[in-house]
Amino acid sequence: MPWKLAWVGAHGGAGTSTLAAVFGGVDLGREWPRPDRGEPGSVLLVARTHAAGLQALSRALDKVRTGEHPAGVEVVGAVLVADAPGRLPRDLTRRIKVISSVVDIHRVPWVPGWRTGDLTVPPPRGTASLSRLTSASNQSPESKS
Repeated sequence: MPWKLAWVGAHGGAGTSTLAAVFGGVDLGREWPRPDRGEPGSVLLVARTHAAGLQALSRALDKVRTGEHPAGVEVVGAVLVADAPGRLPRDLTRRIKVISSVVDIHRVPWVPGWRTGDLTVPPPRGTASLSRLTSASNQSPESKS
């Protein structure tokens, strides 16, 4: 089945390969998809929750706003992957609130098993909306009916 969803990292180490392995879809690393070459046009932008990750996500979203991305690409959301266990500092939480005013945000908490390469660990609680989005995006049109 061809995937209809691409994971694009706003920066290196964002977690696109892990998310693609766990949730399905195509890991494109930091490259925008090329729908004209048969790559999926629906994109989830991925970033870590540290300051540099959120800045990179903001820059990627600005490229979308100004049209500096391939034709046929639609950003369907952003996925923020925890950069460490625990709560975020207030300034990062405020930054996420600003970003969420322009794109739907999906949060993925710290998963110790993923850090050691155990991708058999089930997706964490709180990722149900992301699971639904990726499942719906990656179904063929016939299976959606």
